[in-house]
Amino acid sequence: MSRIGNLPVAIPPKVEVSVDGNNTVTVKGPKGNLTQKVDPSIKVEIADGNIKVSRGGDDKRTKALHGLYRALFNNMVSGVSKGFKIEQELVGVGYRASSQGQTLDLVLGYAHHIVFELPAEIKLVTKQDKGQNPMIILESADKQLLGQVASKIRSLREPEPYKGKGIKFVNEVLRRKAGKSAAKQ
Repeated sequence: MSRIGNLPVAIPPKVEVSVDGNNTVTVKGPKGNLTQKVDPSIKVEIADGNIKVSRGGDDKRTKALHGLYRALFNNMVSGVSKGFKIEQELVGVGYRASSQGQTLDLVLGYAHHIVFELPAEIKLVTKQDKGQNPMIILESADKQLLGQVASKIRSLREPEPYKGKGIKFVNEVLRRKAGKSAAKQ
């Protein structure tokens, strides 16, 4: 029995959830609209301010989908009501980030600038305070898309283990290595 799948998802005020005949769930809220197609073996119903997910069978795949869809609906509801935010930090001498609309321009120590075009669903802010590392702040209602874009930006220059230079998430703990020790005399 799926413990996650059996939990109901509470629908907060100002959020509308609808299920159509094609097994598509639509969630509308102040931060945006999200839709999710649901597998036919999973049944979704809306009752007294909650989304309830149930499954038709007890095979392994259906049990896995039961918990998955409940987690997806929970992320959709919290995304359209509160939103999600990811902050990234550029660690390194000369590393810079600037934004122009949905375009992110990065200087990461390569011989050229890296221009990264973001989807329209993501809000981009870059911040560069004196004495601090440059920051990239991404906000969206879609948790999956936000994580995918943040991961792609991080992959442009992953933090290296010796000095920690690269693009890292704020509050990310990096595994550091000791460098070469000095020659013994």
